[in-house]
Amino acid sequence: MAVPGRSSFGTMAYPASLVVDTPERVANWRPLLQWLLALPHWIIVNVLGYVSTAISFISWFAILFTGRLPAGLANFQIMYLRYSARLMAYAGFLHSSYPPFAFDMTADDPGGTPVSMNVQPQLDGRNRLTTLIRLIMAIPAIVFAVIVGIISFVVHLLGFFAVLFTGRWPAGLRGFIVSVMGVDLRLNAYMGLLTDEYPPFSLDA
Repeated sequence: MAVPGRSSFGTMAYPASLVVDTPERVANWRPLLQWLLALPHWIIVNVLGYVSTAISFISWFAILFTGRLPAGLANFQIMYLRYSARLMAYAGFLHSSYPPFAFDMTADDPGGTPVSMNVQPQLDGRNRLTTLIRLIMAIPAIVFAVIVGIISFVVHLLGFFAVLFTGRWPAGLRGFIVSVMGVDLRLNAYMGLLTDEYPPFSLDA
C-alpha cells in the first residue's frame, strides 16, 4: 500500500538507507511539545553516544590489526544509529508515534515504527589504510554535512510554523529534512567504521 507521506533517503547501493513514513496531518501542538516529550530518549541517546565513541575506538584497532570488524561491535553501532534516527524523526515532529525503548542489534530494521533504517556492515576485507586516516578522509564529508545541516535548521524552522498554523508538513520541506537525516546516517556509518565506502555528496532522495 502506498504511503502518501513516505520520504526516503538512499538505496542499498550504499550500505545505509532510511525511510520515514509521515502522516498527512500533524497536530498543531506537537512542534511545541514533542521535543520535550522525547526527553527520556535524549538521555538514553547521550549515554549510547558515549558508548558508541568508545566502540569506534575499539573497532579502529580491531580493523587495523585484523582487517575485520567484529559483528558485535557493528551491531551496537547500527542499534545506536537506528535509535538516534527514530528520536530525531519524533523530536522533529515528522510523525506522532512515540519511539519505543528498543535496542535491537540487527542490521535489518525490525519495523514497528515510522522510521525504517537498514545498514549492511562491511565485516571482512577492510581497508586498513583508509581506516587509519578515517578522520582526515572524512573532513570533506563532514563539511558537507555541516552545510546541509545549517540549511536544514532553517528549513525546520519553516516547517515548525507550517505545522503550528496548518497542521501539515509541506512535502518539499519534509523531504529535505529526511534527506539531511540520510546525509547524517551515511556519514555516521562511515565514521563509525561500518563501511569503507565513502559517503557521496548527495541530497538525492
